[in-house]
Amino acid sequence: MRVLIVEDAADVAEAVAASLGRAGFACDIAANLNEAAGFIAIQTFDALVLDINLPDGDGRDFLRRLRRDGNLTPVLMLTARFEVAARVDALNEGADDYLVKPFDLRELEARIRVLTRRHHGMAESQITLGRLTIDTAGQTVHCDGALVPMTRRETALLNLLVAHRGQIMSKERLFEGLFSFDSADVGLNTVELYIARLRKRLAGAGIAIETHRGLGYRLDLADG
Repeated sequence: MRVLIVEDAADVAEAVAASLGRAGFACDIAANLNEAAGFIAIQTFDALVLDINLPDGDGRDFLRRLRRDGNLTPVLMLTARFEVAARVDALNEGADDYLVKPFDLRELEARIRVLTRRHHGMAESQITLGRLTIDTAGQTVHCDGALVPMTRRETALLNLLVAHRGQIMSKERLFEGLFSFDSADVGLNTVELYIARLRKRLAGAGIAIETHRGLGYRLDLADG
């Protein structure tokens, strides 16, 4: 999953990115609204963490423009203002959730997980598919009750495929969900490597990751 963090306080932005990164999210950071607009113009994100007070404008105005343009990306607003009116304004402009600074990084991570899960139509944090049980909150995968050891990136790839179960996901879309713009040394073919690893991890689990040449990959229950 790919998250854009729009926050001018570098220490806050980096702490959020590091926390979400450890949880399997690919994060990009924009220090102002102009940078954020540039990111959004060329990249699809699964969620936005958007500060209200930014050097070049109000995050609520930016959010209003996004919604007016038909962008339905889940947005979590950050605010240092405690008054109810500021929080209500953010929600009325189209925010899906908000946090008041200072906040606990664990809570922000949990809220982002809920937003992305609901955006993909998954109400529960635990998903059963074939013989697998996938805990998106705990970032664990079990097969018939036994833990399947997986790296953070492998788990992120599985979450992406499960969120789009039955759909063909292009290699480019999977790459974008796994790596941020800072990963300049990583090539597109890295996706093939992670797909191969994931197939080995999940062999015999009752699911299949199909290759559709020239199109991408599709995850669903295995035949039989």
